[in-house]
Amino acid sequence: MAAQQRTTKADPQDELAARLRLLQEVSGRGVRALARDTGLSSSSLSRYLSGQTVPPWPVVVALCRLLKRDPRPLRPLWERASNPLPAPPKASRQVQPPSPPAGAPRPPRNDLPRDVPDFTGREAQLAAVLAGVDSSRVVAVDGMAGVGKTCLAVHAAHRLAADYPDAQLYLDLHGFTAGREPLDPDPALRALLAALDVPSEKVPQEGGIEPLAACWRSELAHRRAVVVLDNAADAEQVRPLLPGAGPSVALITSRNRLLGLEEVPPVSLDVLTPQESAELLARASGDPGGPDSRLARDPESAAEVVRLCGHLPLALRLAAARLRHRPGWTVGILVERLAEGATEFDTAFAMSVRQLDRAQRRFFRLLGLLPGSTFDEYVAAALAGVPLRSARAMLEDLLDAHLVQQPAGGRYRLHDLVHQHARRAATEQDSPAEREQALGRVLDYYVHAAAAGDAAMSYLSPSRAVSAGRPPAELPRFTDKHAALYWFATEYTNLMAVFETAAAAGADVHVCELPRFMRAFFARRCGTTHLNVLFERSLVAAQRLGDPLQLAEAHSDLGFARYNAGRLAEAGAAYEAAAPLVSQTGDTWSEAELTMRRGYLRWDEGYVDEPLHLFRLAGKLYADAGSPMGTGHATAYEAWAMLQLGHREEAARLAREALNIPHTDPAWPAALTARITLGMAIVPERSDEAAEHLQHALELAREDGHKHNEAWCLNCLGVALRQMGRYEEALASHRQAFALLDELFEEHWKIHFLNGYGETCRLAGLPDEALRLHRQALELAPKVGYRHKEALAHEGIAAVLDETDPAAAAEHRAAGQAIRQELESGA
Repeated sequence: MAAQQRTTKADPQDELAARLRLLQEVSGRGVRALARDTGLSSSSLSRYLSGQTVPPWPVVVALCRLLKRDPRPLRPLWERASNPLPAPPKASRQVQPPSPPAGAPRPPRNDLPRDVPDFTGREAQLAAVLAGVDSSRVVAVDGMAGVGKTCLAVHAAHRLAADYPDAQLYLDLHGFTAGREPLDPDPALRALLAALDVPSEKVPQEGGIEPLAACWRSELAHRRAVVVLDNAADAEQVRPLLPGAGPSVALITSRNRLLGLEEVPPVSLDVLTPQESAELLARASGDPGGPDSRLARDPESAAEVVRLCGHLPLALRLAAARLRHRPGWTVGILVERLAEGATEFDTAFAMSVRQLDRAQRRFFRLLGLLPGSTFDEYVAAALAGVPLRSARAMLEDLLDAHLVQQPAGGRYRLHDLVHQHARRAATEQDSPAEREQALGRVLDYYVHAAAAGDAAMSYLSPSRAVSAGRPPAELPRFTDKHAALYWFATEYTNLMAVFETAAAAGADVHVCELPRFMRAFFARRCGTTHLNVLFERSLVAAQRLGDPLQLAEAHSDLGFARYNAGRLAEAGAAYEAAAPLVSQTGDTWSEAELTMRRGYLRWDEGYVDEPLHLFRLAGKLYADAGSPMGTGHATAYEAWAMLQLGHREEAARLAREALNIPHTDPAWPAALTARITLGMAIVPERSDEAAEHLQHALELAREDGHKHNEAWCLNCLGVALRQMGRYEEALASHRQAFALLDELFEEHWKIHFLNGYGETCRLAGLPDEALRLHRQALELAPKVGYRHKEALAHEGIAAVLDETDPAAAAEHRAAGQAIRQELESGA
C-alpha cells in the first residue's frame, strides 16, 4: 500500500514503470522469461520496467493480457507518460457541449460527419463532384454498398465548407437501412428546417409536401449552405429536398442510379483500384512502410486481404483496424480470419466482432435493435441493461474496431451494413425474449427521459409519475429548459421512431404517455398538426387499455391539441368525452387540467360567465391537488378574463397575486400572462409602470424563444401604447407582432390580434388599413369558431364606416350585437 501511495505522486513515466514492475512481480517471472513470453528483447523490457523508456501501447496490452489483466485502466497513465502535455479528451468520450446561452449568436450549423484522415484515391471522382457542384449545384454519387459514397460526399462537403459558410448539413435518408422504412420527404424536410433553426411557426403544418418544400427552398435561397443527403432510396424521395434558386448546393448518395433526376449530374463509384486498395490498407492499418513492415514482408497475403475485401473501402478499413490493433498478428493470420467468412462484409464484420469479449459482442448485437438513427450512451446503456460507465467503455471499444461511428460529440451510429450485420446476429444468437426485453428497456428509457426533459421546462407537468415501464438506472441531466429543448430537438427523429416501435409492439402505455411528455416541445418547435396525429393514436391505445385514467387523459390531451390547432368544435367534443371519465377516476389533477382547458375553450368561443367559473374552479382543484403552480396559472387566466371584461382593478389584484407565487423561471406561462395583464390593467393610471411591465414580458418571451408569446406581448404593447395616445409607437409594435405572425403557418393564431391592430389603425388615422384588418378577422373568425372575435370584427368595421357609410355601419353593428346576444343566451 505504501508503495502504491508513493507512485501516485511520481512522474507519469515513473508511475507507469512501477505499475509494470508490479505486473512482473505478480507473474513470478524474471525479466528474461517475461521478455521471451511476450516476444520482446530483454534489454527493451528492462528499459520499460526501469522507466527509462515508455513502452508502445501494444506492449502494455501484451503484458497485461499475458497476465490476464485488463489493460484499459492503464491507458490514461500511458497517455500522460507518452505526452508531457495533458492529452485532449477522446472524441468518443466528450460530453455534449451545452447549448449556447439565450440571446448569444449561434455558430453556423455543421452536421457533417468527421472527414476520414485516410481518404485515399478518388481524385477523378472528387474532381467530378466539385465540377458538378460548380455547374449544377446538385450532384448525385451512386455505387454499391460499402464503396465509399458517403466518404466521398462528406470529403467533398468539407472541401466546400469554406465557400458555403452559412450551414453544412447532413441527413441520412435511410434508403437502404435494414429494418427501417426510408425517411419520408415530410419528416426529412422538417428535420432539415429544424437544423437551420427555422422557427416551427414558419414551417407549414398542413397542405402536404409542396408547402414544406417551398419553405425549404425559400430558406436556402438566402443562404450559402452545403447539404449532404445520404443514402437516398430513389429520385422521388430526394426531389423535394433539393435547393431551388440561390447559391446553396446538395450532394446526394444512393446505392441506385437516380435516373429520375435528369438535371442532376451523376458520379458513379466503382471499387478502388488494387493500388488504391493497397494504399488504403496500409494507411488505415498504420503500416509504417519500408521493407520490414508487415505488409511488405508478406506481399502475397497483403494482396489476398485486398482481394477478400473486394477492394471496398469499408471492408478494407475494418480489416485494417484488426491489423492495427493486433501487433502480434501476421498478415497471413488476417487472411485466415478473413477467409473464414461467407462474404466480404460479413467476413470483416464477424472478424471484428470475434475480437470482442462476450459482453462487448452482446452489446454490439443489441445495438442493431435500436430504432431511430444516432444514439447516445444513455440509451445504449438502457438497451443493454448495463451501467453507463460500461456502455461508454464498450462504445469506445467498438469505435476502435470501426463497428460504431461517431458523427458528433456524444452521438453514435451504426453504418447501414454494420447495423444489418448486428441485427442479423441478434436474431441468430439472442432469444426472442432477450430481444423483446432489450427493446422494452429502450421504450422505457425514452418515455422516462422525455418526462425528465418535460419536467425541466417551465410548463405544468403531470403530478403523477410515469407508469410506462421501469425507470432506467441513469438519465440525462437537464440543467435548464434550454438543455431540455436541445435534447428533444436532437432526439426528435428517435422519439418518433420509438413511438412507431411502441405502437407496432402493442406497448399501449408507452403510446399513451410519450406524446404527453412532448407537449411543451411541440408547442415551441413542431406546431400542432403532428401532435394531433400522435394523440389520435394515443386515444386508440388508451381505448385498448381500458384504464379510465389513461382514457380520460387521452381524450383531454387530444382536445387540447385540437384547441391549439384552432379546431374548437372537435376540442369541445373531446372534452365532453373526457369529463365523465375524469369524474369516475377521482384524479384531482386531471380534473383541474380538464377544467382549465375547458375554460380556455369557452373563453375563445366568446362566453364570459362559464369560463370565469371554470378558471376559479380549476384554481381550487389545483390547490386540492397540491399544485401552487397550477393555482397560479388559473389565477393568471382569471385576471386576464377580468381585464377583458373591463374590471381593471380586480384584474390587477389577481395578476399581482399570480406574480407573487415563487418560481425559478420568470418566463413561466402564468407569470407571463400575469405581467401582461397587470401592464394592460394599469395603463390609464400608471402608464410608465404599465409600459415597463409589458416591455419586461416581451423580453421574457424573447428569452424563452416562444414566437407565439412574443407576438402576443407585442400586440398588447401596441394596444397599451394606443391607449396612451402614442399612435406611431403603437403601430410599430403591432407591425412587429404581425411580422412574426406572418411567419406562422397556423393561421388561426392571427384571430387573437387582428381586431386590436385594426382599432389602433382607425384611431391613428388609417381607416383603409383598419377596415382591411377587421374584414380579415371577420373572414377568419367563423372558420375557427371564435364567435366573440367575429362580433368584435363587425363592431370594428362599423366604427370605421360610421362617417362614410352609416347604413353599412348600422348593419355591421347589428350583426355584432346579434352574435353577442346569441352568446349570452347560450351561456
